[in-house]
Amino acid sequence: MSAPLPRLSAAQVAARLGVKAETVYAYVSRGLLRRERDARGSTFDALEVEAFAAGRRRAAVRTPSHPTTGMPLGVVRTDIADIEDDELLYRGRRARDLIDRPFADVVAWLWGAARVDAPAPAIGSARAMVEALPLSAGAMDRLRAAVAGFAADDPIRYEASTASVHRIGWTLLTGLPVALGGHADADLARSLVGRWGGPADVATVHAVNAALVLLMDHDLAVSTFAARVAASARADGYAAVSAALGAADSPLHISAATRTARLLLRVRRGQEPERALTDSLQEGTGIPGFGHPLYVGIDDRADALFPLLAALPDGERTMDAVHRLSTVVADRTGLRPNVDLALAGLVSAARLPEDAASTVFVLGRVAGWIAHIAAEYAEPPMRLRPRGEYVGD
Repeated sequence: MSAPLPRLSAAQVAARLGVKAETVYAYVSRGLLRRERDARGSTFDALEVEAFAAGRRRAAVRTPSHPTTGMPLGVVRTDIADIEDDELLYRGRRARDLIDRPFADVVAWLWGAARVDAPAPAIGSARAMVEALPLSAGAMDRLRAAVAGFAADDPIRYEASTASVHRIGWTLLTGLPVALGGHADADLARSLVGRWGGPADVATVHAVNAALVLLMDHDLAVSTFAARVAASARADGYAAVSAALGAADSPLHISAATRTARLLLRVRRGQEPERALTDSLQEGTGIPGFGHPLYVGIDDRADALFPLLAALPDGERTMDAVHRLSTVVADRTGLRPNVDLALAGLVSAARLPEDAASTVFVLGRVAGWIAHIAAEYAEPPMRLRPRGEYVGD
């Protein structure tokens, strides 16, 4: 029998929800949260708190309307990605229907531009920037450094045009795996797998390729919006991607993939799911790998990726851990797996380092960022500069 899940104090719940302790007790009085009382005071079930937090996030995504026009506030029109009936679509096509095609071919289709047969990008500065980082640097640190290095080696990067940003996009997609220590390969998935020294078997390369395709774009994520804001000011492609990376390196966005990989690893090593979840909850915000406000059920990307994992070198043990973890979370919170858990399963089943999850996520999303940067260049400049409303004294 597994050990009971440690409970949270009222102060911990208040910090998790971003409210005052008095508000927590108001939730209790309204029957929204349950508490137990003993000599130490009130305590709360950690997973019940997470389910409540997820419900509050879903309610928050209902976009407010302008009081006069009725138009939603903060909307940027896009023809790149959409989510309909719990399915992710790229330009009207289901993303999962594209995962058997080479990632580079799907990128060329998404951009509406043939792949640039340019010379291999100069990687000297990019690799030097990466190698100068301390050993403790994480995947996101290395990616940001490499992008800065490619920019420094590109004196013609400043033209804010579709052709220029597509050229920059191909430079990053083909050059980043090499700058991170891998070998040049026309197959970007195989290049990434080779960079980590993993088994470059057909099943592993296919699964990584599928993940890259599934992660290209996803509505207007904060990193994508950051890229568009920079492009609105006519930042060059490298600078706009750097802006996106800054927003992506956050516990509620791409960095969650690495945290999810650590959670799954604990379960793989024999820790009870309840204990592993408690440890993970104490490390950051929310349950990593579960729940997404844009899906009623399971994240469509995770649903498409999970079936590919069983064929990987350590797929059986990984999927056993995924199922045990998912059962506990579903029973306690109703939350379903998202793409971060599928990515964590991918790196576990393929025996890749845990921070490979964030790298795959970023490399896939670079394709979407470039598509959005090109789209923003076609809009009036500076249109995404909001007007502040002063509320001070």
